[in-house]
Amino acid sequence: MHDRPFAEAAARNVEPIFEVLRHEFRDSTDVLEIGSGTGQHAVYFAASLDHLQWQTSDLEENHPAIRAWIADARLPNVREPISLDVTTADLSTSYDAVYSANTAHIMSIDEVARMFALAGRVLRPDGLFCLYGPFRRFGEFNTESNARFDASLRARDPSMGIRDLEELDAMAATDGLHRQNLYAVPSNNLVVIWKKTTSAQ
Repeated sequence: MHDRPFAEAAARNVEPIFEVLRHEFRDSTDVLEIGSGTGQHAVYFAASLDHLQWQTSDLEENHPAIRAWIADARLPNVREPISLDVTTADLSTSYDAVYSANTAHIMSIDEVARMFALAGRVLRPDGLFCLYGPFRRFGEFNTESNARFDASLRARDPSMGIRDLEELDAMAATDGLHRQNLYAVPSNNLVVIWKKTTSAQ
């Protein structure tokens, strides 16, 4: 077995997220994961969703961890990571689905906007963007623990923070994406699904 970094945040809620993806990605064939981190989600989901080709991606510094998880899993439908920074990404490949987990709150709001723009560009018509993590609704936190988490993020880096879902909806709409479904999962997080209904500008 390779030396594989383990992220507790990636392991949290993996089963509830899988249940969402099993339904939402049932008609998809290929997925771009933005910010694969350790690679744990990629191998977990691809193992059961074998109709999907799962493209991992992240900054170069995270590729060794992703490759270690891929090597141990030995799955034919998980692709080696591509180097991807949302601020500079210019991909020519298109996908049926885009997935990202625990990224929006550690990105700056400009980086979040660029992630939505990237999803809008690479998704085929009717493609889905699935984003998992903590969110605010109408400017309010759903729990006191998420409010404390937000404060800790902003203390670490003022550009970080839990994002307001309605702000993300408006951001998504400029890139041809419109919210289709919203799933509550344990630990006060959400899985949000946007669908590409028009061409991105």
